[in-house]
Amino acid sequence: MLTSIIRPAVRAGLLTVKQRRIGTCVPAVTRRSLIGLHFRTKTTNATLHDGPLNSAHLTIRARRGKAGASNQGKVWVSAEEAVKDLQSGSLILSAGFGLCGTAETIIGAIRGRPELKDLTVVSNNAGDNGKAGLAPLVTSRQISKIILSYVGTNKGLEKAYLAGEIAMELCPQGSIAERLRAGGNGVPGFYTRTGANTLMETGGIPQKLASPVEDGSEQTVLIPGVRKEVREFDGKKYLFEPAIRGDVAILRAWKVDRVGNCVFRYTTKAFAGLAARAAKLTIVEAENIVEVGDISPMDVDLPGIYVDRIVPATVQKKTEIITLKEDDSSASSSMPTMDKDAARIRREKIAKRAAQELKDGFYCNLGVGMPVLAASFLPDGVKVWLQSENGILGMGPYPTRDEVDPDLINAGKETVTLMPGASVFDSSESFGMIRGGHVDVSVLGAMEVSASGDLANYMIPGKLVKGPGGAMDLISNPDETTVIVVTDHLDKKGKPKVVQDCSLPLTGARCVSKIITDLAVFSVDRTGDGGLTLLELAEGVDLEHVKRNTACHFKVTDNLGSF
Repeated sequence: MLTSIIRPAVRAGLLTVKQRRIGTCVPAVTRRSLIGLHFRTKTTNATLHDGPLNSAHLTIRARRGKAGASNQGKVWVSAEEAVKDLQSGSLILSAGFGLCGTAETIIGAIRGRPELKDLTVVSNNAGDNGKAGLAPLVTSRQISKIILSYVGTNKGLEKAYLAGEIAMELCPQGSIAERLRAGGNGVPGFYTRTGANTLMETGGIPQKLASPVEDGSEQTVLIPGVRKEVREFDGKKYLFEPAIRGDVAILRAWKVDRVGNCVFRYTTKAFAGLAARAAKLTIVEAENIVEVGDISPMDVDLPGIYVDRIVPATVQKKTEIITLKEDDSSASSSMPTMDKDAARIRREKIAKRAAQELKDGFYCNLGVGMPVLAASFLPDGVKVWLQSENGILGMGPYPTRDEVDPDLINAGKETVTLMPGASVFDSSESFGMIRGGHVDVSVLGAMEVSASGDLANYMIPGKLVKGPGGAMDLISNPDETTVIVVTDHLDKKGKPKVVQDCSLPLTGARCVSKIITDLAVFSVDRTGDGGLTLLELAEGVDLEHVKRNTACHFKVTDNLGSF
């Protein structure tokens, strides 16, 4: 029976001679090259996407519904075999969030082919600062361009971009998810409020810089940023985001059957299904390969029609940041103040005040760092539903050491738990909740916040490039979702962070409704003429001190409170 399958397949060119010799019915990619990034552009001061980002000339004969339809046809012996026919210039969609759900085995196999170069990779982020995620392909310089939302802890990528060694297109996290969803659904693109009135709209962030010059003068822009088409709907500005269609998707799944049905655990769902659906060839590494029928139809997260090759996962999954629940004895409220450093005291003071904005039954998104601390100071009897943009509704506290699960992390890449009644989902679903205004309150940090409610919190040109992550999506619908900023009043150099106008690139314009710092609480007139009103002073802080340390004029409420 196997011979009757193999011989016609070899004659048809669907199997290589080597595959016939090892006796496995493994689909082979046509020898036609995988052509990389091809899309029409118009160039002014920046590049304008005119259509979907894709690779129009790729032809894969072993595509879904043809070869590989048998129960054995999709399982390959190793990742090394499965990537042998990938070509330089390919557009690769890499699933994962942080190191959660990344295809470490497949990435290692690609790294093992140093001749494979000039890759364009789409991913939420690019791994850590070491040897995990996409970091090895950045350091090996096999990636020539990366499209991502967040640079994060990958100092190597940040350094390579600023040195002009790699091209990088920053794209908001929710927009990447929706661009992948559109690509998988055959939709050319979509309009979104995310990124309006920022450098995402104007193409103000260069994709590639020339190497720095020794005299310290401004770097030359080799490839300008991507300028977006703008349209107005219902009196509001929207940007057009083109679909993404890739050559190859790489992802990791907990369980996969031999026809490709996949099950993803917890937050590994974030980009896995989206990447698979938007690619011409999908390779999945499986922690468990099971027989057909072993997965209940109700448990399938990704139907096998979207999967072409299955390989065993041989690299152990990694946890980027293990954050544990504090021991009750060490976290006691009776702990002497002297045991806490000044920064922690300041952060907790801000978080305690922010917790008062979270009302019983609210759906809330709390940003990375200081914002998420607010959940630790909720008043007795107040229960809120915490939404994490990587795909959690009902996020719980940090785990004990025994509860740590590398497949369950928050947006800050920290280990977490789930509350009773929680749900998990992919990033398209998550950002639909966010952009659609279904979240009641969003709390974020800031580098700067202006008197009219403008927010800047993702980059310092020429020095620090972190990327917007999900922040631009989180503030994209301030009419439905109240946006609160929590921040130190002064930066590390003693300069005010509450200013008349932001000098740093904006995350969003006129989006912030309230500002909470270690010195004061302000309301923001973001829809009128602009301006701040001082509502409360921190205990021990006088009005003149706040005036001296705030770089804009503000009004003072008649009933000035304290916290």
